Amino acid sequence: MDLRKLKNLGKRARRLRSFAVGRVMRGAAVVAVALASAWLGIMLGGPVRANVGPVELGMTAEPSWTGETVLDAHPFGTLLFDTHDAPVGLRLTLENINTARVAMILDNPRMSARLPAMMEKELREGVRTLVIRALVCGLAGGLIGSLIVFRRPGPALAGLLSAVVAIAGTGAAVALTFRPSAVVEPKYTGLLAGAPSLVGDAESIVTRFESYRTQLAKLVNNVSQLYDTVSALPLYDSDPASIRILHVSDIHLNPIAWNVIRSLTEQFKIDAVVDTGDLTDHGTGPEDKFTEEISRLGLPYVFVRGNHDSGSTQKAVAKQKGAVVLDDTVKTVAGLRIYGLGDPRFTPDKSVSVDSDLESLAAFGSEHAARLGLERKPVDLVAVHDPTIARQFSGRAPMILAGHSHERSTELLPSGTRLLVQGSTGGAGLRALEHDEPTPVAASVLYFDRKSHRLRAWDDITLGGLGEQSVQIERHVESAPGRTISPGPTVSPSPTGATTGATPP
Repeated sequence: MDLRKLKNLGKRARRLRSFAVGRVMRGAAVVAVALASAWLGIMLGGPVRANVGPVELGMTAEPSWTGETVLDAHPFGTLLFDTHDAPVGLRLTLENINTARVAMILDNPRMSARLPAMMEKELREGVRTLVIRALVCGLAGGLIGSLIVFRRPGPALAGLLSAVVAIAGTGAAVALTFRPSAVVEPKYTGLLAGAPSLVGDAESIVTRFESYRTQLAKLVNNVSQLYDTVSALPLYDSDPASIRILHVSDIHLNPIAWNVIRSLTEQFKIDAVVDTGDLTDHGTGPEDKFTEEISRLGLPYVFVRGNHDSGSTQKAVAKQKGAVVLDDTVKTVAGLRIYGLGDPRFTPDKSVSVDSDLESLAAFGSEHAARLGLERKPVDLVAVHDPTIARQFSGRAPMILAGHSHERSTELLPSGTRLLVQGSTGGAGLRALEHDEPTPVAASVLYFDRKSHRLRAWDDITLGGLGEQSVQIERHVESAPGRTISPGPTVSPSPTGATTGATPP
C-alpha cells in the first residue's frame, strides 16, 4: 500500500512539474509574441512626418542596441547623437524641402529671427506625436498579435500587459538616461557617392597612387565643408578667438598624409600643426626629402621625434620653414606654451635592439616631468611620442598629446590632465598593405580658448585607409575646461602591464 501511494505521489509530482514547465513556456511564448507584435505595430503605424522650419522630416522609432538618435541626410551621410541608453532609437530622415517656407524666411527678417524657436517647438511637437502614435500602435500590435496567434482572450490580455510593461520600461529608460548635451557632440559618417572608385585592390594601389591622393584631398575638402555647414552647434567653433591645433602622428613616410594635412589646415583654419613623431620609417638620408613638404604648409609645424625618426630626420625637419623641433624644450607657438620631448629609442626595424621596457620608458618620462615641474611658468601642452612616457607628465600640463599605438584614444587622468593618443595620419604607411583591413587615416582638430589656453573641444577626423573613401568626423566637448590640474602621482606600468601610482622623483 505504501509503495502504491509513493508511486501515485511521484506521478502527481511529475504532472505538477510538467504543468509548471508548460505554463512557463506558454508565458514566455505570449511575451515573445506580444513584444514582436508590438514592434511590428510601431514600425508599421508609428512613423510620422513633421514640418520643422524649412524642411520636412520623417520620424521613426526603431529597435537599437545603442539607443542613439540618427539624422539621415541622404545622400550626404548621417549625423549620430548619443542621446540615451535604451533599446529604442530615433531616426530623423530629411524627406523634403518646403520651398514656400524657405522663400518666406528669406523675405522676412523677423521670420529668420524666430526660426530657431519655431524649429525647436515644431520638433518637440513632432516627437510628441511620434511617441503617442508609437504607444498606441505598439499596444494595439501586442493585443492583436497575441489574439491572432493564441485565439483566446486570456493570452491576448496577457500579451497586452506584456506590451504595456515593455513600452513603459523602455520609456523610463529613455527618460532616465536622456542626455541633452549630446546634441553638441555629433558624429558625422558619410560616403562620397559621386566620387569615382579609383582605387581597387592592393596590387593596383601603387599604379594609381596619384589618382588616389587627388581624390582623397577632394573628399576631405567636400566632407569638411559639409560638416562646417551643418554642425555650427557650439558657438566656439566659429569663434575667431579660439586657437586651432591640428594633431597628427605616425605618418610613416606616406605622402597621402600631406594631402590630408593641407586640406584640413585650409578647411578648419588651423593655427599650428603638432606632429607627435614617426614621420619617417627608417630615418635614413633619402627619407629626409620627405620633410620638405613641411615648408609648403605655410604655418608652424611642431615636431617631436618618434622611435622611427633618427637624429638626421630631426635635423632635416628643423631646416624646414615653419618647423619647430622640440626635444626637452619649451616654445610658444600660436599663443600656446608647448613642451616637447623626443623618443629615447631609435627602432627603424627589428634588427636594431634597444631598451623598450615599459618601466625604463616610465622612468625616462618621470625624470623629464620632474624637470618640467621646476619651470617658473607652466606649459599649456605637452607633446611626446609614446603614451607610456606621456602618462608621466600627468599634472604638469592640462593637455598631453602622443601617438605610437596607431589607434586613437583619449583619457582623463586623475590629476585632471587629458591625454589624447592619436592614430596614424599616414594610415600606418605602406605597411598597412600587410593587413586585410586598411589602417584608417586619423587626425584631430583641437580648439583652445585664446585667453585661458584650455581645451574647449576637439574634432576626431577618420578617413578610410588605402582603397576606401569613407569619412567620419566626431565632435567632443570638454565638460570642464577650467578644472584644476594638480601634480599628483604619475602613472607607471606594473610588471603585468597594468598601471599603478608612483611618486615622481
